[in-house]
Amino acid sequence: MNRILPASALFLITAVTAFAAEVPSAPTMFGSAAAAIAPAPKASKLVEPHLHIARSNIPGHARIALTFDACMGQADERILSTLVRERIPATIFVTARWLKRNPAAVAVFLQNPDLFELENHGENHIPAVDTPTLIYGIASAGSPQAVKQEVEGGAAAMAAAGIPAPHWFRGSTAKYDLSAIGEIRAMGYRIAGYSVNGDGGSLLGAVITEKRIASAKDGDVVISHINQPTHAAGEGVAKALVDLKAKGTEFVRLEDVEDTGDDKTTE
Repeated sequence: MNRILPASALFLITAVTAFAAEVPSAPTMFGSAAAAIAPAPKASKLVEPHLHIARSNIPGHARIALTFDACMGQADERILSTLVRERIPATIFVTARWLKRNPAAVAVFLQNPDLFELENHGENHIPAVDTPTLIYGIASAGSPQAVKQEVEGGAAAMAAAGIPAPHWFRGSTAKYDLSAIGEIRAMGYRIAGYSVNGDGGSLLGAVITEKRIASAKDGDVVISHINQPTHAAGEGVAKALVDLKAKGTEFVRLEDVEDTGDDKTTE
């Protein structure tokens, strides 16, 4: 028994020494753990700028600017025909993708230059954010170069369609980071925010869409969509246009009046 105990002790000491040789020192272990739990870089702050136009300041005769995004898909004839029939001016933001699919609607716009101001909504409907992120599930441009391509690609498609050079830009989702706003402004564009979200991205029902747009006040800029002919919102938009006209509303395009945008979008 006295001979077995020393041998067991020697085995235990050897095993512990070998295990210790394989375990990192305390500073290394804690350093790795700290790196693993270190917070990721903070995402860029996103803004959704507001835009207002100069008021009429005439009681009972509000002045508003109707703006429509033509993102992808087809033209909503319910809205387009109402604008033409009622002779209601509007600013239309078009993407290169929408222009390619809707030559007949583009022709109507160009045949009515007194009604329609056509502006830049980008090449591929990509959010104008120069850092990688998702906005409503849509991947952002992700770099200054990609933001520039989105803006310039949209303008090039407009020129190819015979549309005058745009002066305004509105990106997909209408959200931006501040650095991208500076980049777009440096390209010579004003950035079109809004003050009334008329149709919730064309996802609202007809009744609530009609109420939202019809509630627009003096100096408001309304955003809606003219590219979703199968959505109920389009019916509400068309009805609201008639409602507003009956109330004596003055409709203007963005190019017709002075404006004020926040987040340095129009300065």
